[in-house]
Amino acid sequence: MILPIVLFGDPILKKKAENVIPSHEGLKELIDNMFETMYAADGVGLAAPQVGQSISLFVIDTDPFADDFPEGKGFKQVFINPEIIAEEGKEWRFNEGCLSFPALREDVMRKPRVRIRFQDENFIEHEDTYDGIVARVIQHENDHLRGVVFVDRITYLKKTLINKKLIEISNGNVNATYKVKAFVKKKKSF
Repeated sequence: MILPIVLFGDPILKKKAENVIPSHEGLKELIDNMFETMYAADGVGLAAPQVGQSISLFVIDTDPFADDFPEGKGFKQVFINPEIIAEEGKEWRFNEGCLSFPALREDVMRKPRVRIRFQDENFIEHEDTYDGIVARVIQHENDHLRGVVFVDRITYLKKTLINKKLIEISNGNVNATYKVKAFVKKKKSF
């Protein structure tokens, strides 16, 4: 099932996600739905907070980048309770986007190598090192689990220049080609 993607402005995107336990109800279905949602939106990564669940889980499939970044070919993985142990190398600039920010892209600096400890969908523990585009997507999605969005990684000046776009997105005024959900602020009643 394709889930609506939460837009920037929803407080869940700024909240630190809770760890996932093996008995988490509906976890397999959620993972399947997250992949289906990500593919329907032409994404390469999706974190659980982006579909309204504040749990420490993200999925990635970097195969769409394979022509430009061979390390991304055939790379598809579920990350549960990830912990980045190290980020290494000289930072490189890449024009990132995010499904919670339809039609917005900005240059973001990130390290080219990441060492991460995580559990897969069967709760088997892994510790691996990833490079290039795979490392970048992991860092981007892992940020979501810490309440960090990609525009938090751009300069104050750049953020000021795109402020109007950010307000439009947070108000749900977007032209997305996929299902989205804007945060509706509750009005006080007297």
